[in-house]
Amino acid sequence: GISDEPIHLKIFSPNVVNLTLVDLPGITKVPVGDQPKDIEVQIRELILKHISNPNCIILAVTAANTDMATSEALKVAREVDLDGQYWV
Repeated sequence: GISDEPIHLKIFSPNVVNLTLVDLPGITKVPVGDQPKDIEVQIRELILKHISNPNCIILAVTAANTDMATSEALKVAREVDLDGQYWV
């Protein structure tokens, strides 16, 4: 399964800006092993909870050997950022 409990890593330096990085799970379609049957829904809800924040910068990662036209990550990013103003 997945958990929405964050792991916090704090880096202190006078030379860096305040920034929160959130590494979300990859989008999965098929439960594996003892994962719940609704794993796809759980992950999607967790992702949308974080990327719906208007201050969020979405970094949608897709494997290099995948056609961008079929990228699930870009599809979800477009749902939140309808006009594609903040992604390439």
